[in-house]
Amino acid sequence: VTDWRTASAGSERLAAILAYAERLTLAPASVEAADIERMRHAGLADEGILHACEVASYFNYVNRMAEGLAVQVEDDWELPLLRLPDRPPDLSAP
Repeated sequence: VTDWRTASAGSERLAAILAYAERLTLAPASVEAADIERMRHAGLADEGILHACEVASYFNYVNRMAEGLAVQVEDDWELPLLRLPDRPPDLSAP
């Protein structure tokens, strides 16, 4: 999946989780109570919100460690594993 917005079409729950993960990844200081409420409104309990935060945070941590140590991926991996947008996403939108 190269664009979570189209992949999550039709699932308010998945869209809320992925929007939160994107904000937490790209602009962690911008996360606010409204982001948490959006996930609650989409049907996530606090435990699910905690898990979403843990998974996104751990993924970011591992990637930053690998990048910080110049870890090389295996030869048979197709790069890039994740295509980043040409420009930063508009994080003001829900």
